[in-house]
Amino acid sequence: MTNIEEIKLAAGILRKGGLVAFPTETVYGLGANALDPIAVARIFAAKERPSFDPLIVHVASADDLEQLTSQTTDLARQLAARFWPGPLTLVLPKSSRVPDIVTSGLPTVAVRIPDHRVALELIQTAGCPIAAPSANKFGHLSPVTAAHVRKQLPDIDYVLDGGKTSVGIESTIVSLEGNACTLLRPGKITLQDIETAFPGVFELQDGKTEKIVAPGLLKSHYSPTKPLHLYDRQQPELPPASGVILHGHADHEPECRRIIYTSYNQNYLETAAHLFSSLHAMEDDPGIRQIFIEPVEEHGVGRAIMDRINKAVYQYRKEA
Repeated sequence: MTNIEEIKLAAGILRKGGLVAFPTETVYGLGANALDPIAVARIFAAKERPSFDPLIVHVASADDLEQLTSQTTDLARQLAARFWPGPLTLVLPKSSRVPDIVTSGLPTVAVRIPDHRVALELIQTAGCPIAAPSANKFGHLSPVTAAHVRKQLPDIDYVLDGGKTSVGIESTIVSLEGNACTLLRPGKITLQDIETAFPGVFELQDGKTEKIVAPGLLKSHYSPTKPLHLYDRQQPELPPASGVILHGHADHEPECRRIIYTSYNQNYLETAAHLFSSLHAMEDDPGIRQIFIEPVEEHGVGRAIMDRINKAVYQYRKEA
C-alpha cells in the first residue's frame, strides 16, 4: 500500500514539473501540474498523444472549480455535491488560469474529483490541480494496475502503486450549459443515475458529435497490440491460438487456447472492473495471437462497456 512518504516524493516531482502516474478509482492517470504548460506538454510527449485531445483536470475539492472555470453554475455545484468524489467529469467554461494546452485550445475545461485515497492525498500534498489522462500510450489499453503503467510508460518519473483500480473504466463525461446536461462519454454514472438523483432538474441529452470536445471521443481507442474481434457464442470455430473474453457463464465453452471471464453472472459492474485487466492478460500471454471479446447489452453500465469495446476493436475492423 502506498505510504505518505511515497506520496510526498511524488508530489515534489509534480511541483518540479515532472510526471507521476497515480491510481484513481477508474484507471491509472499520468499526471502533471495542470497550471504548468511545459509540464503538461510532457504528458502529450510521453503518451504520444495528439495535441487536439484535451485532458481532464483532477482536483481535491469542489471549491477548486472557482479557479479553473469562468462560470460555475448552481447546477454544476449540485452535480458535484452529489457525485464527487467519483467517476463523473464536468465540462465547463474554463478560466484564464488553465493553460490552453490542457484544453487543446477549447474554451472549456474537464474537471473531476477522484474517489481514491492516494489520488486525493497526492493532489492535496502537491498543492496544485493535476492534469491526467490515462497512463498509457495513446490509443492503447487503459492501465488498471501499476504494472500496466510500467509496461507502456517505463521512462516516466514516478509511479505510485495503489493496487488495482475498482471501477475499471474511465469516468463519465458530461457538459453543462444552462440546465442542459449532455453526455459526452458514458461511464459508471449514467444519465439515469443523474435523473434519479435530480428528477426533472436537468434537461438530459445524449451527445452525438464528430468534434473532439472531451477526452475519449475518438472512434479508435483502448486497443490491445494483438488483433481484437467481437465474439458470437454461435461462432462455430475460432482460429488457432485464440483467447476469448466472456461476461457470463457458458454451458459450452469455445475451443480456444484461453478463456477469461469478467463476470460469471453478467454483472456489468464486475465486467467493467475486469475489462481492461482481462485484455491486458490476453495481450501479455505469449500463447495468444488474437483476442475475441463478447459484447454486452447496452443498458446501464453496459453502454459504457460497449463504448470501450467498440473503440478497442475499431482499428481491427478497418484492417479486416
